[in-house]
Amino acid sequence: MPNKALNDLTRQVHEDLEKIAYASGPWVSSVLTHHGEPVLDVAVIGGGQGGLATSFALRRIGVHNVRVFERAVKGQAGPWVTFARMITLRTPKHVTGPDLGIPSLTPRAWFEARYGADAWRSLGKIDRRDWQEYLDWYRDTLSLPVEHDRELVEITWQDGLLHLGFKDQEGSLHSVWARRLVLATGIEGSGSWHVPEFVRNNVPGHLYAHTHQPIDFEALRGKRIGVLGGGASAFDNAATALEAGAQSVAVCIRRKTLPRINPYRWMENAGFLAHFPALPDLTRWRFMRRIFDLNQPPPQDTFWRCSRHDGFSFHGDTPWLDARRDGETIRVTTPHGEKVFDFLIIGTGFVIDFSKRPETASFAQNIALWGDRFSAPEGEESAVLDSYPYLGPQSQFLPREPEHPDSAMLGMIYNFTFAATPSMGLSGASISGMRYGVDRLARAIAGDLFVQDGEKHLESLLAYDAEELVSLGREGEEQA
Repeated sequence: MPNKALNDLTRQVHEDLEKIAYASGPWVSSVLTHHGEPVLDVAVIGGGQGGLATSFALRRIGVHNVRVFERAVKGQAGPWVTFARMITLRTPKHVTGPDLGIPSLTPRAWFEARYGADAWRSLGKIDRRDWQEYLDWYRDTLSLPVEHDRELVEITWQDGLLHLGFKDQEGSLHSVWARRLVLATGIEGSGSWHVPEFVRNNVPGHLYAHTHQPIDFEALRGKRIGVLGGGASAFDNAATALEAGAQSVAVCIRRKTLPRINPYRWMENAGFLAHFPALPDLTRWRFMRRIFDLNQPPPQDTFWRCSRHDGFSFHGDTPWLDARRDGETIRVTTPHGEKVFDFLIIGTGFVIDFSKRPETASFAQNIALWGDRFSAPEGEESAVLDSYPYLGPQSQFLPREPEHPDSAMLGMIYNFTFAATPSMGLSGASISGMRYGVDRLARAIAGDLFVQDGEKHLESLLAYDAEELVSLGREGEEQA
């Protein structure tokens, strides 16, 4: 049955946008075609929260020739309905972002229209499925230009434009021309999910899975599960396995104990969110080194979700050193002896490595990293931070070698993934950072386009002849 309150809210959004529509009309003097093919001003890769919000932010400031490309088919986009196994979001319910400051577009407005104001007041955190429903409503309400089943597999530079190659799930190829490119591909968008080499090489694929992969949890009923990693996703998967009837789940981490302090809660202030990119390199490095060292603990309710089961156990100071198959079981070597499991779940996160992404592999060697541009003081080194891209002030890639043929192309690509964090702070891959990160990115792109077309805008002004003063006589009199 249609939800009248949601329909009313959708109308309210349109009314609100009409009231603040000043200076939001298209103004970009774009190259309309190239060899007879249309050219986008901006192509956005990723149809999740970051990509959708970027598209909307660009439209609000007059950049309309934009399209969003999402590799998943419609209805399956984003982690919330695929590999996310938490019950609720990890961010506080009052965090805003995709709405860009418009009250009727906020998650709260949607939730109250969907479930009522009392439900919002009693809500702890937003259910992940509700968040996906909110994003779907957001996309449809704003009529955002999302093209599904398009996986970006190649980026080349031709005639001062980006030529983008896409592949659909049937293997057919498609291409698009664009002046600017935004990579809003989330956590995995700058590398790959990490599985230790001794697991990849020694354990057959049907006996392990990374937390981001599909897992048949029903098939784990009655089995002994080993989970490597202490992040929230590791605990989400441990809980899901226990709830599906696993006999036991052992979560093992390298640290002696779980972190207890969540630096993301500290970062959720306007000063950090808005101005972190303006800090000098050393200060940004020290911020990020501290944040990465603290890491994020699993939310308290996620830990309790595991610990309420008798079959759950937690093992600090227990790194996995090796693994080998023994029939249909796996023997894992730890400093405290062997552990025997029937299935492994790997929650070891991801690695930043642009050579592992098909769209960036061809020019990955010329992307400047923090390790190329910054030398940490003695005792403050970090191999992890060294691997992240060192981005320009507007979130663009910078070249490792300025004279390299790819250098001009890199300046047209904006990294809006988790890998932007050391350079830009919280941005598109984090709900907490979207309120400031999306607006900053959109204005940077619009500024670049305006400057590039500056002479065309001047020509437009010189040709402008719309008369506002149409009579030099008295009011009501006609000029003789």
